[in-house]
Amino acid sequence: MNKPFAIAIHGGAGTILRSQMTCDIRREIESALDMAVSQGHELLRQGKSAVDAVVCAVRILEDSPHFNAGKGSVLTDKEMVEMDAAVMSGKQRQAGAVAGIRHIRNPVLLARDVMQKSEHVLLIGEGAEEFASNLGYDYTEQDYFFTDRRYEQLLAMKEQGKVALSESHYPDDHKFGTVGAVALDAEGNLAAATSTGGVTNKHYGRVGDSPIIGAGTYAENHRVAVSATGMGEVFIRCCVASDVAARMRYLQEDIHTACTSVIQGDVKMLGGEGGLIAIDQNGEIHFGINCSGMYRGCIDIHGKKQIKIYADE
Repeated sequence: MNKPFAIAIHGGAGTILRSQMTCDIRREIESALDMAVSQGHELLRQGKSAVDAVVCAVRILEDSPHFNAGKGSVLTDKEMVEMDAAVMSGKQRQAGAVAGIRHIRNPVLLARDVMQKSEHVLLIGEGAEEFASNLGYDYTEQDYFFTDRRYEQLLAMKEQGKVALSESHYPDDHKFGTVGAVALDAEGNLAAATSTGGVTNKHYGRVGDSPIIGAGTYAENHRVAVSATGMGEVFIRCCVASDVAARMRYLQEDIHTACTSVIQGDVKMLGGEGGLIAIDQNGEIHFGINCSGMYRGCIDIHGKKQIKIYADE
């Protein structure tokens, strides 16, 4: 008897305006989501691990300029990219994360190596990049990450003296920029991965929820894997990802009840907008959204694929 496996991904949640969504932009976004979820699922079909699948999916999204992670990352007040990422395996709850990364093309790969090739969980800034150098990672110049779209966004935010998680002239003007994936493999292992470029015009080495285990990323075998996207400070304060697991563990809530309770409960009460994706030990998938949209996709245990953008889809 074949054991179930499934995968879900997201490319950020928030205000996504239909009125500004052109056919070309939608087609490109959906194509990137489709590629990420399909290639991650193919690894699961081949018997690869849930960790392999989520890292593969997130890496593809990092390589797309349409999402705030990797290539599409937003710029800090110093016109630099600073990226964060995390990977967690539900097996023995192993985890690895990096923050403040400036010269690594795919932070999610480095996060996985922190988990698998170091005794640590979270490495930051220059230390994380020194670790990467010791492993033979290529040094990527900031020019690779620079896009006109993100520069225009930074200038607009500097004019207003604000920080933002999105841009000013696009359909996802107020979308929180994060990408992530969760998966269940045929061995029954769960995994989650999350990656982000943070917020536009950020100062002082700000880090959001994405690399914080239990806030933006969490996986626990026989329970659930979660990747979140939203107002990072609120998601940290609410311990969003681990709270979902705790509700399932202690209250015996199913994945849908637990996710809804968290994303529509404390997060919303504290003014936090965003969403999450989750998968449980049976391959049941949940997309939780308390705003107008979230770029997302999945291939469930029956092989059915879905790619969606708006909350009412």
